[in-house]
Amino acid sequence: MRTRAAVLCAAAAVVAGSFTALPATAAARAPLQVSPVTWRKCGTADYPTLQCGSVRAPLDHRNPRGKKITLALTRVPHTAAVSQGPLLVNPGGPGGSGLGLAGFVASTLPKKVAAQYDVIGFDPRGVGRSSPSIDCAPGYFEPVRPDPVPATPALEQANLKRVRSFAAACGKKYANLLPYLDTVSTAQDLDSIRQALRVRRISYLGYSYGTYLGAVYAKLHPDRIHRLVLDSIVDPTGVWYDDNLRQDHAFNDRHRALMAWIAKYDSAYGLGTDPEKVEAKWYAMRAALAKRPAGGRVGAAELEDTFVPGGYYNGYWPYLAEAFSAYVNGGKTAGLVAAYRKFGAVDASGDNGYSVYAAVQCRDSSWPRDWNQWRKDNWAAYEKAPFMLWNNAWYNAACAYWPTETLQPVDITNDKLPPVLLFQATDDAATPYQGGVTVHRLLAGSSLVVEQGGGNHGITLSGNTCLDARLAAYLTNGTVPRGEGTADAVCRKTPDPKPLTTKAASTSSRGSALHRLLGFRG
Repeated sequence: MRTRAAVLCAAAAVVAGSFTALPATAAARAPLQVSPVTWRKCGTADYPTLQCGSVRAPLDHRNPRGKKITLALTRVPHTAAVSQGPLLVNPGGPGGSGLGLAGFVASTLPKKVAAQYDVIGFDPRGVGRSSPSIDCAPGYFEPVRPDPVPATPALEQANLKRVRSFAAACGKKYANLLPYLDTVSTAQDLDSIRQALRVRRISYLGYSYGTYLGAVYAKLHPDRIHRLVLDSIVDPTGVWYDDNLRQDHAFNDRHRALMAWIAKYDSAYGLGTDPEKVEAKWYAMRAALAKRPAGGRVGAAELEDTFVPGGYYNGYWPYLAEAFSAYVNGGKTAGLVAAYRKFGAVDASGDNGYSVYAAVQCRDSSWPRDWNQWRKDNWAAYEKAPFMLWNNAWYNAACAYWPTETLQPVDITNDKLPPVLLFQATDDAATPYQGGVTVHRLLAGSSLVVEQGGGNHGITLSGNTCLDARLAAYLTNGTVPRGEGTADAVCRKTPDPKPLTTKAASTSSRGSALHRLLGFRG
């Protein structure tokens, strides 16, 4: 969920009766024949065998003869004598580009496993190189934004003005497109890709929001799944308003874990050995930046944007800690500005990603239309989880004013699938642990592999050999673990990083590469 512009998370608790109905006739309706993909070489230094192509798909899958959109694809072809077919990969979002993920997955899986698959990346509808792509309000995150915490009526109104203007801009620029930017439409695009690849079944690996997308596709077309891997799992019973509020608490816990890590390495950062006092210094820094932004760029909102990625991936902790330390202990702002540029700033692709994020989440489910409900719920949660709560609220608040009708979440309950493999870290902030447990229950015959004590978001193919061995075995021959408890298998967490001043400074390059592709807030 929430991929920082490369992204979080509707209405009150979703009950079974309020899920979107997916009638068999809709799933079974034969669409127009999709033309096969024409592949061309587009290799890079890192991924020399990468190929590029595209698929034409209906804008409205209920009207397959109507207007078409173009979906951009990448592929690393199989090299084994016998192929297991395509493995589609998605980094989350919604709004994340998957074109680069294909090369990463193909090069990171064991060679014998990758050789069996055509690894397929794609830009979902509205995203990146797919056409049309959208950008509702270029420069929407340009600093310095108002302080997210609406401590005064003026601050609340300033933030409300921003989100209302964003929703209005989307409605004005993309009135004919917004009704078709949603998860079900994107899931049907996956089937257009399947048809264009000329295969009966596909395999799928999805991270974060990509887990919900994969589960929805599996609900629509259970007979078209070969292998299904869901990593860092969205709770489908909270899509999306409730999921956001749950996420706020988990991010607050993860931020405190960072403060404890900094306290552990007081010799490197000089911020004290008491995590609570370190945290107090962070909030004091935030208050100071709200009054005087660092370098004229990093105010309170931008500081939160910079530290939110630390909740997704602990490999960023040493860089964040150094910038924090330099500001508090020496009054130096250059480190904060550099960290903001590296982790928090939003470029044109980020504007596109956020526009799709908002369009899909606002369309997918009902959101409170009364701002008083948002105010009540978020202030109540702020008392226990202040770190990024209001930042996240404003990130999603355009949905209170969204100019399209909303759908209902999909009931992903499924007993028609082959064995499905699920991965979840216990301390994941972006998709809290309960989401993995819930989906394990809803997908009959699925297996849940847990990273005990892990807090990163996106845990396979990032250096944990235990997790990766489970993934490789499953992709090879469908092997899944079977246990008697909540989890079918448990792996130890990937170790936390060390300060940059030590020889063991960085975490795995694989982990860093993966999390650059997954992005933040998604």
